[in-house]
Amino acid sequence: MSVSFVQHRIQAEARARKVALERSGSTEVHIADIYKYFPFRLFDLSRDALRDLAQIEFAAELELCRVNPEMIEQYLDMKRGGFRTGFISDTYWSTDQLARLLRSCSPGLTWDFLYASCDHGSGKSEALFEAYLAEQGIDAASSFHIGDNHNADIKGARRHGIRPRYYPQASAALASKFQRETSIYELLCPDQPSRLDCGARTLRRAVTAQSAEHSPAFHLGVTVLGPVMAAFDAFIEARRSALAREGARVAIGFLGRDGLLPHRVWQADHGETGAYVEINRRVSLVGSADTLEPLCELLSRIIKIDAATFVDIVKVQPPAVMNFFAQYPNGIASGRELADALPDLMDPREITDIAAGVRARLLAYLRVHIRDFDNCTDLILVDLGYSASVQKSLRRIFDREGIRTRLHGAYLLTLDDAFDDIADGDSAEGLISDRVVTPHVKRMLIRNVALLEQLCCSAEGSARDYRGSEVLREGDQRPAAQLALATEVQSGVLAYTARARELAPRYALQPYADPAVAARWAAAVLGRLLLLPDDDELVLLGGIKHDVNLGTQALAPLLDASFVNDCIVARGLVSACTAPAPPMWLAGSFAALSPAHAYLYTLFGANRLSVNVFGEAQCGTLQVGLFRHDGQASLEAINVYHSGLGDLRLRIPLSRRMTVATIALPLAKLTSNGMLHGITVQYGESAAKAADNSNMKTIAEGRLTDAGIERSGRHFRAAGDDGMLLIPVDGFEDDVAIYTVALTALDHDRILALGDRDGNEAPSATLTWRGANRTQATNGK
Repeated sequence: MSVSFVQHRIQAEARARKVALERSGSTEVHIADIYKYFPFRLFDLSRDALRDLAQIEFAAELELCRVNPEMIEQYLDMKRGGFRTGFISDTYWSTDQLARLLRSCSPGLTWDFLYASCDHGSGKSEALFEAYLAEQGIDAASSFHIGDNHNADIKGARRHGIRPRYYPQASAALASKFQRETSIYELLCPDQPSRLDCGARTLRRAVTAQSAEHSPAFHLGVTVLGPVMAAFDAFIEARRSALAREGARVAIGFLGRDGLLPHRVWQADHGETGAYVEINRRVSLVGSADTLEPLCELLSRIIKIDAATFVDIVKVQPPAVMNFFAQYPNGIASGRELADALPDLMDPREITDIAAGVRARLLAYLRVHIRDFDNCTDLILVDLGYSASVQKSLRRIFDREGIRTRLHGAYLLTLDDAFDDIADGDSAEGLISDRVVTPHVKRMLIRNVALLEQLCCSAEGSARDYRGSEVLREGDQRPAAQLALATEVQSGVLAYTARARELAPRYALQPYADPAVAARWAAAVLGRLLLLPDDDELVLLGGIKHDVNLGTQALAPLLDASFVNDCIVARGLVSACTAPAPPMWLAGSFAALSPAHAYLYTLFGANRLSVNVFGEAQCGTLQVGLFRHDGQASLEAINVYHSGLGDLRLRIPLSRRMTVATIALPLAKLTSNGMLHGITVQYGESAAKAADNSNMKTIAEGRLTDAGIERSGRHFRAAGDDGMLLIPVDGFEDDVAIYTVALTALDHDRILALGDRDGNEAPSATLTWRGANRTQATNGK
């Protein structure tokens, strides 16, 4: 009921101000006037509770308000300078209540005058400044006013000849981010109140106000990534403190490469108490292997691999493996093919010797970089996440070498169902765990986490081996401009965390006092960046490439709006939401189409996008012409579907044996005025496999031929009822090709799905469109 209470309180104030305006010409009201319009019975209260509710709200105000250190310093300077100084406020709190509120924020505070708009029946935009000047006998030209509301404080002061100074609390851009974060919070954490955050936003406003004149990348670090990393740092410290209280000798290792930024944040506040250690899944898996199974698991996740990369991983050249690669074009095979064949290509005893060498070199490296490694009882491994694969491999390595040190994973994001096999005595926990958001949400965040990885990452390639204290790394193919961008973002993060540590005590704020609240807001802030980026962020981050590593030096794009659009054309919105990588930043690719697309994707990831609403429903059939290479032609009836957004989608399946050269699509039969969103083609061994194929080809607009249709960009208009669009059909090697056409009819006439009275799909239907007039026949009904 807390959410309902807040909304009814807001509505009561709106009603009270409306009535006040009608009666007196001013919207000024007291708190008691507001609660007169509150629905007491709904909350099992009598109207006698009005006074109590007003007092309780004032008590909450006293608890939540904080003094702005900059303002109080300026106020006291002016008092010391002999100026008459006071406060003028637009508020429903009376003058006496306002006085209590001020002294609660700053005990001992004094003033020469105090004005509350509700006691004067007029606000600063109306006549309150006039009353102040008259009562105080002050010349307007010698008066100076500071405020944060441009209309009331600045324009209102100027209207009366008072000199103003504008002190904004948050920029429009930051306020927009806050609004989106609240929307994300309420979507990702639906059962939790979004109005209290232990002062985290107040702190962000204060820090951001002092960091305005910087680059967009630095600003992103300050306003968005900084608060997330600060919450993560507090989470790591809580884990360390809990272990220390139990008497453990704790060491901390931040796992490279994307553990670099968390390490830099930790180092800035805790000095050299944590080590940055470059251990990745590849090295740890090979080092922990006593069978071929871990190596096969690693290889199965590699997209493409060649013999040189395989040798770099395992440090040997088995002849059978070399012969395996020789059978493939250019010596490049898929990791899955190699993993399936490897048990027949290598003697399992070979991996034992390889693993022993990797273990020895890895442990020697750790002993150099982690202080007092052999004497620590507990080692915290810090990483972005997600399934603790490095931690599990390192546990197996420790066990094989007789090292009893307990391992504790401290992760930003976790796939918690992967932790059931964590060794007894060890632990793994995430700041944003399944206790904070649902598994559906978690997988959506991790699907888009490549952006975060790149921003947190070091500017060096992944570790592939060790030589003493030296790390041997893969080459890094990322552009220099991208590395510079990430460095600038990280600088903003460090600036935020440093300034926040300084300002939080001055504002009496404890944003991480409640770990559950801090975790939920970290999820909302990070989720907003990953899922609902604004246009400035898309421009700033859209060019970033993700280095895949593990067998390839390829760079995968983060953004690809055209790919998402083609997916929607070919397979529909819901299927596009499950598209595999690349693009690595799928939510950003949706956002590049439109903010609405990004929000729909977010709804899908939160399990709130109903397939019944946003899926497809058949709305009729249409006859299309198929012209073969031998000059023969035929008419084929195809199904027409409409989507949840009102678009039309037509799928035209073709068999290779049909030898079709051109498809004649009678667009005028659908609509005389519309938008053509695109035409795609998918291939497969069967119609089902073609429909599921996410590798679709787009038919370029320039290859389409108009017959009785005028096109301008995506817009088309048919000159008559026989307007056609001719689509070329290229030869294909698979058995089936599916051509999909997506369009929107601009006659704004809702096209309904066809079904019988029992809700079943009609076996046949014929639709004929004539602009806004449509006739349909359904089974004679």
